[in-house]
Amino acid sequence: MPKLFQINVYANSGSHGKIAEDIGIVARRKGWQSYIAYGRIANPSKSVLFKIGGWLDVILHALYTRLTDRHGLASTRPTQNLIQKIKEIKPDIIHLHNIHGYYINYKLLFEYLNSTDIPIVWTLHDCWPFTGHCAFFESINCYKWKNSCYHCKVDNYYPKAFADNSLENFKLKKLYFTSNNNLCLVPVSNWLAGYVGESFLKNKKIKVIHNGINISSFAPCTDGNDENIILGVANVWDYRKGLHDFIKLAEILGNRYKIVLVGLSKPQIKDLPAGIAGIEHTESVHELASLYSSAKAYINFTYEDNFPSTNIEALACGTPVITYRTGGCPEAITPSTGFIIRQGDIQGAVDAINEIERVGKSHYSKVCRKYAETHYNKDNQFEKYIELYNELLSNR
Repeated sequence: MPKLFQINVYANSGSHGKIAEDIGIVARRKGWQSYIAYGRIANPSKSVLFKIGGWLDVILHALYTRLTDRHGLASTRPTQNLIQKIKEIKPDIIHLHNIHGYYINYKLLFEYLNSTDIPIVWTLHDCWPFTGHCAFFESINCYKWKNSCYHCKVDNYYPKAFADNSLENFKLKKLYFTSNNNLCLVPVSNWLAGYVGESFLKNKKIKVIHNGINISSFAPCTDGNDENIILGVANVWDYRKGLHDFIKLAEILGNRYKIVLVGLSKPQIKDLPAGIAGIEHTESVHELASLYSSAKAYINFTYEDNFPSTNIEALACGTPVITYRTGGCPEAITPSTGFIIRQGDIQGAVDAINEIERVGKSHYSKVCRKYAETHYNKDNQFEKYIELYNELLSNR
């Protein structure tokens, strides 16, 4: 029985953690043993879980990053323990997700991975693997990474730091990530694949696999409230996710609609203006499906993103999507399932809402649902990973 060993900052929590969980479920269905090593937060899993380090390790790693801008180069002992666990399990495939997040030492990990012949699949959820510092760069219009990073704007960009070691980080990532001869990269959008093709990782095997969702759980439901709402969902609401634009939208819409934002912190909820209701982060798929189903439209005002699962969750619940032309966001939307507008175009969002109101949400609902069923069923999407694993094993 082949063994799959995934590594991610979360296990069955957050979008990336749930993706890893679902890949593990499909793998088990196909006869694999599934293990997931995680760094910070975990929910119950169908896979065997392994915790990498503790909260003190995370805190020390975050502090080290802030002081030195050497993110991903702390957590020595936890990474050594992880490597020992990999040696004990002897996996046939190692599948990386987000290895940034203050929990792992990528230099130590890749020193080990580069010494083995184990096929490595790395799902790229952002741009961190090929930059000297940041996970996204379009909003600050910085493309130095195409040649070499330097003079980074680290004071206001994840992972935050007081120093600038972007040049050294860039060189180290390039050295270790390009040295692995068994590495296959899986960007989850064509947008990201395009950038990978311009980076120092361009000579690696690259295969795009869009994310999938549970279309049985995310489905139209009738037990939600009947308010005329506009919905927004994010794990963390900051400038990048467009919270300020929802505030502008509320000013224009007045009392025509109630805007509901999911994933806000208590202080953010307290500071919301009239016309916007805030809900804290929820792991309840049923609650989210109810909100998606109730909404007149789902709006994604993100300024930086790869291929957000929230867009396809909304589609699966029969709700049209209004999204900025950001990253891979447009790849999930067609003229029949929503609207793509330029970043910052609040009036464009209002016009889209008015159009949905004019023709009726029911005009979109069946098409949205069918599109999600056809293109983003997690069983079909994540089975592509199993096919990739088998392909890589057969080519060894």
